[in-house]
Amino acid sequence: MARMRAAVLDAPGPPSALSIREVDLPIPKSGWVLIRVHAFGLNRSELHFRRGMGSFGSFPRIPGIEAAGVVVECPGGEIEIGTQVMALMGGMGRTIDGGYAEFVCVPVSSAVVFVSSLGWDVLGAVPEMLQTAHGSLTVGTDVGAGQSLLIRGGTSSVGLALAVLARRAGATVFTTTRNAARSDFLGQFADHVLIDDGAIAEQIRRVLPDGVDGAVELVGTNTLPDTLRAVRPKGTVCFTGMLSDQWTIPDFYPMDYLPTGVRLTAYAGEAANLPSTVLQPYLDDAAAGRTPVPIGRVYRLNEIAQAHQDMEDGNLLGKGVILTEQV
Repeated sequence: MARMRAAVLDAPGPPSALSIREVDLPIPKSGWVLIRVHAFGLNRSELHFRRGMGSFGSFPRIPGIEAAGVVVECPGGEIEIGTQVMALMGGMGRTIDGGYAEFVCVPVSSAVVFVSSLGWDVLGAVPEMLQTAHGSLTVGTDVGAGQSLLIRGGTSSVGLALAVLARRAGATVFTTTRNAARSDFLGQFADHVLIDDGAIAEQIRRVLPDGVDGAVELVGTNTLPDTLRAVRPKGTVCFTGMLSDQWTIPDFYPMDYLPTGVRLTAYAGEAANLPSTVLQPYLDDAAAGRTPVPIGRVYRLNEIAQAHQDMEDGNLLGKGVILTEQV
């Protein structure tokens, strides 16, 4: 039987628990597609899965909630062989084997078709980052031209992508970082860079006394109350990320927790939330130099443990990307 290289997680553990080994090549059935993975991005939820946090998924497992590559088999004929696709979500890396491999087999519904001459190091950064940023902006906050957006957790890959999309939509962007040394870097993406001292609402209201029109919370529930206080009445906070690994609210009392008139929602999307009509223009703009793709560092598959360690230590300023080809 044909074999492939993959990073396998037998049980929760540290980054070193990710083991590169030879495994059987998956065989697609009707309604599924086999993709030659050229690159994939790193995601915080994969760190959570590796640690055994949360109640989703099973072991042993090839992790990875996304991948970028080329279709090599499609028994149902839904996607032509040789087509470039990005695969994401749909249980990838949790209930079915995911993108940390040379090949991945996913339902056709999890694959998004595109055409691009961008390098795989760039393409591998895009799927989940763009899906999450686009959905948080459009579905989560509905902030557009002439409005203002606060991004709590701006140095994350999703935070950087959000800033790019929001400014392209004509919004004024406020973004945060706890590290003042990253201010100049963030200034390339946002209109206002705020040093997160825990009181972002006060800083926002010095500029906009009524508060911002919308905010995306990427840090977690520990900063959410302050983020809520930074938003005007009838504005919306979208809870999207948990960089602090805090995602529950003990003893939640809405009357005390929520400022009057401020709306709180959440966003968690699937492949259907990244249609080709959103993906293709973004890639075209990136290829033309109109839209930056925030890449932090590019690794090889055999460096997956180091990549996870860097993600865990907060050393990635932008998206971590893994190339699967051997050198």
